[in-house]
Amino acid sequence: MNVRGGATRAQIVDAADRLFYQQGYEHTSFATIAEAVQISRGNFYHHFKSKDLILDAVIEARLAGTRRMLEEWEAERAEPGDRIRWFIEILLTNRADIQNYGCPVGTLTSELAKLDHAALGEANSLFTLFRTWLRDQFTLLGHTEEADALAMHVLAVSQGVATLANAFKDEKFIQREVRRMNDWLDTYTTP
Repeated sequence: MNVRGGATRAQIVDAADRLFYQQGYEHTSFATIAEAVQISRGNFYHHFKSKDLILDAVIEARLAGTRRMLEEWEAERAEPGDRIRWFIEILLTNRADIQNYGCPVGTLTSELAKLDHAALGEANSLFTLFRTWLRDQFTLLGHTEEADALAMHVLAVSQGVATLANAFKDEKFIQREVRRMNDWLDTYTTP
């Protein structure tokens, strides 16, 4: 990222988000983020006093971005089954990044758990947001009693696919598993 003049807080958060995803939170330094937005460390400290504050801002930005994405899906797709498909097919949409770095939510929460980091609970709220949204979609499909279990199943399978796609760098695996997940979903969306 090349920022002339001075970096804004949003540009720093965007660069940190990308670097935390690609390199990991622990392996990303202030200097690396400052270099990515081409500002001095002094100017950097004007916006953020610690890496933990940047992490909080990154999680907040991811939550806001995820909420916007889910709202767009609801506006663009009338049927809850189609919305769930979009969630499943995000594995295909983001397959290059997933093969290279894993799932952005899964990798961050795993790393923070290993570090016993105070922000783990907030990072987990990304999964909670997906879980709640998926549960709502299954409820709209008429599967009220098992909606949460179905939501957790979709999350679990998608995380497993992302983890193995990252480990094996196998695009055909992603395509096959997305097809299987969609076939499974058909059993819950077809009257």
